Amino acid sequence: MPPADLGGPLTTDESPAGRELGLASEQVAALESPLPSQGSLPPRSYLTSDAPSRPLDGIWKFRLHEGTRAALTDDWQLGQELHGFAELHVPSNWSMHGHGRPAYTNVQYPFALEPPHVPDANPVADHVLEFQAGPEFQTFALLRFDGIDSAGTVWLNGTRLGTTRGSRLAHEFDVSGILVEGANVLAVQVAQFSAASYLEDQDMWWLPGIFRSVSLQARPADGIEDIFVHAGFDHVTGEGVLRVGASRSGEPIDAVVRIPELGVELPAGGEHRLAGIDPWSAEEPRLYSATVSAPGETVSVELGFRTITIEDAQFKINGRRILLRGVNRHEHDPKLGRVVVPERMEAEMLLMKQHNINAIRTSHYPPHPGFPALADRLGFYVVLECDFETHGFFNSGWTQNPSDDPQWREALVDRMRRTVERDKNHASVIMWSLGNEAGTGQNLAAMSTWAKDRDPSRPIHYEGDWSCPDVDVYSRMYAGHAEVELIGQGKEAPLENAALDARRRAMPFMQCEYVHAMGNGPGGMSEYQELFERYPRLMGGFVWEWVEHGITGTGTDGAGNDLFLYGGDFGEEVHDGNFVTDGLVDANRKPRPGLLDFKKVIEPLTIKVAEDWSGVSLRNGFDFADTSNLRFRYRLESDGAVLARGDLAAPALPAGESTQVPLPVDLVEKAGHSTAVLTVRAELDEDTLWAPAGHELAWGQAALNLPVAPGVPATAIVTESPETLTLGPAVFDRVTGTLLRLGGVPVHGVRLALWRPPTDNDLGAEWSDPEWQPVARSDAQRWHDAGLNRMHHRLIGITAAPAADGGEELVVRTRMGAADKQFGVFVDYAWSSDGHSLSLRTAVRPDGDWTDASGPLPWARLGLEVVLGAETQSAEWFGQGPHHSYPDTGQGTKLGWYQLPLAEMDVDYVRPQEAGARRGTRTAALELDAGRLAISGEPFALTVRPYSEAVLAAATHRPDLIPDGRTYLYLDHAQNGVGTAACGPGVLDAYRLIPRKAEFSLTFRVEPVNADTSGV
Repeated sequence: MPPADLGGPLTTDESPAGRELGLASEQVAALESPLPSQGSLPPRSYLTSDAPSRPLDGIWKFRLHEGTRAALTDDWQLGQELHGFAELHVPSNWSMHGHGRPAYTNVQYPFALEPPHVPDANPVADHVLEFQAGPEFQTFALLRFDGIDSAGTVWLNGTRLGTTRGSRLAHEFDVSGILVEGANVLAVQVAQFSAASYLEDQDMWWLPGIFRSVSLQARPADGIEDIFVHAGFDHVTGEGVLRVGASRSGEPIDAVVRIPELGVELPAGGEHRLAGIDPWSAEEPRLYSATVSAPGETVSVELGFRTITIEDAQFKINGRRILLRGVNRHEHDPKLGRVVVPERMEAEMLLMKQHNINAIRTSHYPPHPGFPALADRLGFYVVLECDFETHGFFNSGWTQNPSDDPQWREALVDRMRRTVERDKNHASVIMWSLGNEAGTGQNLAAMSTWAKDRDPSRPIHYEGDWSCPDVDVYSRMYAGHAEVELIGQGKEAPLENAALDARRRAMPFMQCEYVHAMGNGPGGMSEYQELFERYPRLMGGFVWEWVEHGITGTGTDGAGNDLFLYGGDFGEEVHDGNFVTDGLVDANRKPRPGLLDFKKVIEPLTIKVAEDWSGVSLRNGFDFADTSNLRFRYRLESDGAVLARGDLAAPALPAGESTQVPLPVDLVEKAGHSTAVLTVRAELDEDTLWAPAGHELAWGQAALNLPVAPGVPATAIVTESPETLTLGPAVFDRVTGTLLRLGGVPVHGVRLALWRPPTDNDLGAEWSDPEWQPVARSDAQRWHDAGLNRMHHRLIGITAAPAADGGEELVVRTRMGAADKQFGVFVDYAWSSDGHSLSLRTAVRPDGDWTDASGPLPWARLGLEVVLGAETQSAEWFGQGPHHSYPDTGQGTKLGWYQLPLAEMDVDYVRPQEAGARRGTRTAALELDAGRLAISGEPFALTVRPYSEAVLAAATHRPDLIPDGRTYLYLDHAQNGVGTAACGPGVLDAYRLIPRKAEFSLTFRVEPVNADTSGV
C-alpha cells in the first residue's frame, strides 16, 4: 500500500502541529534571532580609569558540544558537577587548541544560506571560571567582554545576564547585586554560528571562542561612565578647539579637564580655544596627556588636535591634502588565531612605520581595543571599520541580503553604534567605515545616518555602493590604472542620477583595496603611486593586505621555517584554498619582497643622483613634516668594497619642497675606471618611537663604468669523437648537440625556456567593472593551453662554422613546439670558446601565429634553463638585490654586489610558485660541488633552484620541494610581469612579454674548487 497522505512536504520553517520533542529549542531560537545582543549595557568608550578593575583572563574550564541540540542542560552554569570539562586559556579560539578545526572561506558561507537559520552542526562550548571579587566591586560593577565569536550567553552565579552579538564588538553587563564578595562563578556558552554569522562573512578563518579579554570593572557611584573628546585644530590661527563631554547613564555630568603640559584646567561640556597647539598628524603624532575627573573617578586620555575637511574633492587634515600609504590589516596569529598579543601588535605596527606605511584600514571589523591608542602614539591614519560583511549573498544575486532587510536594521545600527562609541576619542581614527562587501540597502543608510548624527567630525566610508549616497568619499577596490587616472581627472563615467553624480564628483577618491599582495608580486604599484601623487583628488589607498593568514602546522617547510597551512588543509567541505595567504608579511611577520618594494614605492622623499655624480635632487613628499630630523649620507662602492662615505649638507626642507645638493667633487676620481655604485640615503638623525637613529627612509642610486659583456675570442675549434663534440672546456652530444659537460661540471641540458611555474597572480583572471566577472582566462591557463610547459626540440642541424677570430662556432639549430600546436619558435644555439671560457649566443624567432582568443599570447619568460649535475651551495652576483625582482616589481632592490646561500635565493611563499629572479644581473657565480661556475653577459635575470620547474609547479606546500642533487639555473633575457590579477588588474601592457625575435649572449667559465675566487 502507498503511505498515507501526510499533507505533502512542509513548505515553511514551521514544525508540524503537536508536542515539541526536540532539545534546546529555546537556545536555537535565540541563536536564530536577527536582533542585537540582549541584556548588555549601552556601548561606551574604552577608557583608562583609576576605578578598580581586574582581568579575568587565564585558565577556564571548557567543554565542547558538537551542536546546540546536543548541549547538556546540567548545572554547569553554577560551577557544579563539571562533567566532561577540560582546561582552556581565555582568550583563545578553541579550534586552534585541538577542539575542532579551523575553516577558511572568502566569499562563500560554510553553511546553507537560509537567514536567519543556523546549521545543526554548530559547535557550542561551555566556559566556566571561578574568581574572587573584593569589596571594592560590591557597590556597582560590570563584566566586560571585548570579543566573543560568534554568539555568547553569559551567566554569573547562575543568573543569566544576557547575550553578545557582534564578534569583534565589546559588550558589558551590569552585575550589581549578583556579584558577591569572595567566590563567584562566571559561565559563558559560545556558539560558533548564529544569525549574527550572516553579518560576519569576512575573508578570514572561521574561529570561534572568547578571543579577546574578559574583565571585571568597578563603577563608582560618582564616576564617569563615558567621555567624548572633540579636539580640533584651526590651521589658520594655530589654535586647538577643545570640547570634552562627560556623561553617566547617558546624561551630562560636571567634570574637570586638566592638561598639565598646557597648564590648563577647564570644565567639561563647553568649547575652549587653546593657543600655541602643535597639531596631530600621522607624520607628527603630537599628543597631550589629559585627565577628566569627577568626584568618584578620573580617566586619562591622550589628546590629538586635528580637523578633517573635504574641500575641492580633496581629503584634508589640518588644512592640507594628505596621501594615504596604507595597508589593510586583519588580526591573525599563526598559532593563536584571532587572539592578539599586545606586544606582537605593537611590533607589527612598528614594522609598518619602518616601511613608510602611514595608514591602516581595520579590515573588516574594529581591532583589538588597544590598537587605536598605539595608532595615536606611533602615527597612523585609521579607517576604522564596522564588524559587518555579507559577501556570500553576492552569489545569490544579493537576495535576502541583510543590508536591505528591515528585520536586521536594529542589529546593524547597534554594530555601528558599538564601533563608534568604543573608539571615538582617538585622533588616529579619520573615518568610520560601515563595513565591507555587503551590497546596498536601507540598513546601510541607517548606519550612516546614526554615525553622522553621533560624530559629524569624521567622514563615512563604504565601498559597496559606487553611487555613494551615504558616504563622504568615493571608494573602490582594485580599480585599474586607466580608470583611476580618469577619476583623478574628474572624467569618470557619469552616474545616471545627475544629483548623485555631482555629489560623487565632489568627493576625494580612495582605493580601499588595491595591488593584491598574494604570492609573487604585486606588480603595478609604482604606476598607481604616480597617479596618486599627480592628481590631488586621489587620496591613495590600502594594499590588500598586511599579513598572510597561514596557520602553523606540525613540522617545518624543509628549510627550518614554520610550515603554514591554508584553506582545505583542515578537511573543510567548502573552502577557498590559499587565498587566505595574501600579505606583505608572512604569518610570523617576516617581510615579503612585496613589502620591501612597497616601502620604496611610497617613500616620502625622492632622491635622484645625477648621472655624472655632480649632485643630488631632493624632494620632500611629506604632507606636514620637514626634513630636519633626517640626515643624508652617501656611500661609494666598487666590487663590494667601500671607497668613500660621508654626509651631505642638505637644508631642512619643508613639506612639498625640492632642492639640489652638491656631491663631493672627487667621487668620480675615486671611482676611477672600475665599476662603481653611488648610493644616497635619507636616515633618521635621532631615535624615534618607531625606529632607531640611522633607519633608512629613502634612497637613490647612480652607477659609473657598468661592465660590458666581455667578448670571448672564438679561437677554439670543434673536435670530434664517435660520440661527442668538444669545444674548449665543453663536451657536447654528437647526435643531439646537447651540452654534456662544462669543465668538471656535468650538464643535463641547456634549452630555451618560455614557461614558468605559475605565480598566484599568473593564476588569477583579470576582473571587469562593474560586473566583477573574469574578462579573460588567466595567463597561467593560456600558457598551459598553448603548451609552453611541454615544448620539445626538433633538431634541424649541427654545424661547425668558421669564426672571426680563427676558431669555430658550434651552431645547433632547432625548432621548439608543443604537441597539437602549429606555432613554435626557431632557436639557434651558437657556441664558441677561447679554450677556457664558453660563450653562447642564442637567437630566437617565433614561428606561426602566437595568438589565442584573448589576443597576443604572452610568453612567461624568454631565457635559458641550464640543468647542472652538481649541487649549489651559494650564489653571488652583481645586479639588483638582495631580494628578487620581476619587470613590474623589485622597486626596493638596489644595484650592488651580493652573496647568498642557496636557500635564501628562493622566497618561501606558502604555496610554492615562481620566485627568486634577480633582474639586472651582469656577472654571477655559483659555488658548486664540482667547481665555481662564473657567468657574465648583457643584463639578465638570475634564478637558481635545487629542484625542477615540474616539481615546483606540482607543489602545494613547501615540504613538496625536494632537491634532487642537481642545480636548475635560469638565465632570462626577458620575463613577463606578475601584475596583481590574483584579485585586480593583470599585467600592464608595458610589462607583457609578447613573442618577438631576440638574440642574447652569455659567457660561462668553470674554475676548479681550489681556484682563486676573488671577484665575481
